[in-house]
Amino acid sequence: MGRIFEVRKSTMFARYDRMAKQFSRAGKEIAIAVKKGGPDPTNNPALRRVIQNAKGFNMPKDRIEAAIKNALGKDTSNFDEVVYEGYAPHGIAVMVVTATDNTTRTVANVRSHFNKGGGSLGNSGSVGFMFKQMGVFKLTPEGINLEDLELELIDHGLEEIGEDSEGNIIMRCGFVDFGNMQKALEDRNMTPLSSDVQWIPLNTVSITDEQSEDVFKLIERLEQDDDVQQVFHNMG
Repeated sequence: MGRIFEVRKSTMFARYDRMAKQFSRAGKEIAIAVKKGGPDPTNNPALRRVIQNAKGFNMPKDRIEAAIKNALGKDTSNFDEVVYEGYAPHGIAVMVVTATDNTTRTVANVRSHFNKGGGSLGNSGSVGFMFKQMGVFKLTPEGINLEDLELELIDHGLEEIGEDSEGNIIMRCGFVDFGNMQKALEDRNMTPLSSDVQWIPLNTVSITDEQSEDVFKLIERLEQDDDVQQVFHNMG
């Protein structure tokens, strides 16, 4: 009985930690979006996107509104997005997206994570050429014809469309077309389950299961850092 309780408790805390990380990430993204485009989501597509994503993982409305209000406060730290590049063990390229109010702290922490995880932090551009920055939209498939949707959106920057393992529709567009795609979906009253800008590897590298465990350990270290928003890699 005690063991079952411990497992449930561990699972509960893991879920809580994941939710706390999501809320923290959303709060920083809201701060960045408000800083760049103002607090009104009607006139700020980036803020609309962040709010949609926050609702997707059940961030309470009052938490979202508080984050917007805090972003307008005089004493609120200004977060900037900074991307770091490096190598994980076994030659796997890694892109680390951070939101930070102190780049000195963040770069020191990221470098420490790479070193302790058996990798190395590189200079800007050291692995970025192996990735393409793209807008990624996830939609529920209900009531959608994939071929018709592709034809409708190809003129708005759609480059790739398909389904994930759960049957959701995944669409990708070039980074510069992110706004066009977002507006095209809004014009069609289609609300994505999530929408984001991601670093997609141009090619992937195949390694053994044992080697991949080394890479995932580093990725986990990075993702647990408070300043880290997303981690991307080219592991196949």
